[in-house]
Amino acid sequence: MLNYNPLHCLPSAEDLPDSDDEPVDNQLQHLIPGLLEAILAWLWASRMDWFFGVDMGIYYDPELPPIVPDGFLSLGVERVFDENLRLSYVLWEEKVMPIMALEVVSHRRRGEYTSKKKLYAKMEILYYVVYNPQRRRKAPLEVYRFVNGEYVLQPGNLVWLSEIGLAISYERGTYQGITRDWLYWYDKQGVRYLTPEERATAAEQRATTAEERAQRLAQELRKLGIDPDSLS
Repeated sequence: MLNYNPLHCLPSAEDLPDSDDEPVDNQLQHLIPGLLEAILAWLWASRMDWFFGVDMGIYYDPELPPIVPDGFLSLGVERVFDENLRLSYVLWEEKVMPIMALEVVSHRRRGEYTSKKKLYAKMEILYYVVYNPQRRRKAPLEVYRFVNGEYVLQPGNLVWLSEIGLAISYERGTYQGITRDWLYWYDKQGVRYLTPEERATAAEQRATTAEERAQRLAQELRKLGIDPDSLS
């Protein structure tokens, strides 16, 4: 467990770089966590006690550079500080360890199965999620839970994260016009939560259906000699 001495004069988020300045080498490393964040923004719109970081530095030691997951989730923190939002996630300011870290593996490995996994375990981040869409023989999604000092791989393609109250898995879908396998959040029964795009499309379809029904009703009333406008 990491310990912090509050007597130290520690740098604030404004004093520290917001990432490691290393660009992602695959667009999916930005899009996949961005989609998970967007779904949460709809799902937890009324909650202000969570934060999902995308390609943001987590400062865990004032003498070391940050660890930068592709995505991470913290619960029990302020979702928004002010209109400038967070610059980085500084543990000696937040005082809450992220509950989940996400890494999306590309053709160039960045320690997702080795150094990063060891560091997340040292930090005691409860869930470590690794998504490798290039895998064919092994499962592309691995979800580890921190148990008795080490990460234990959780069984199944859909894994329930009880402390978060959501399940995570992957399936084929369309996001930003791109059809492929994406990571999604699910409820306990395995029902997938819709993306913002899917919600908007469903709302448009409902509006169109309601308008078509209204037009048919108006036509039927006119056949009966009733002016539908006079009924308003």
